[in-house]
Amino acid sequence: MSPYRNLEEYNINITNEVKERFSKIIDEIGEDVTREGLVKTPERAAKAMLFLTQGYKQDAEEILKSAMFAEEYDDMVIIKDIELYSLCEHHMLPFFGKAHVAYIPNGHIVGLSKIPRVIDVFSRRLQVQERLTHDILECINTVLKPKGVAVVIEAAHMCMMMRGVQKQNSVTTTSGFRGQFEKIETRNEFLKLISSDLS
Repeated sequence: MSPYRNLEEYNINITNEVKERFSKIIDEIGEDVTREGLVKTPERAAKAMLFLTQGYKQDAEEILKSAMFAEEYDDMVIIKDIELYSLCEHHMLPFFGKAHVAYIPNGHIVGLSKIPRVIDVFSRRLQVQERLTHDILECINTVLKPKGVAVVIEAAHMCMMMRGVQKQNSVTTTSGFRGQFEKIETRNEFLKLISSDLS
């Protein structure tokens, strides 16, 4: 399993199998899969689905391990407003928003781009927001072994906006805290920093 495998290269056999299934779905909902606008849709949909679920073939822990550096810095490191896109496992509809991640190093820091990559790995799977938050938190905690780690995700869910309750403006927030962030003063500092505009 490659930590970075990018599925813009598609396995032809898998793509063709998924393409055939999309073709059947389009037919069964009453559309004409042979009309001009839909001829290539099954293939496009197959490639889109494989891209959006490529996280199953990527290793988030290896991504972090590939850029760990010994460093004595031991104050809070925050990366906020990291955009994320995922698919709800209940309806396979998108949910999207932003993640805020912080950790307090314990002898090692990690390359800043690796945290967003970890978020992408777990986002590009069929997910629920609660588990996505937990997956990111536990991966960072396990690999970096920091003094503390915090994750907050804010996301809008198309399954709530397009169908079901059809609430257009609702946002779901989930959070997880380990180590020093379980202390109320550290947690409050993190929450204050991610909600402020420092620019």
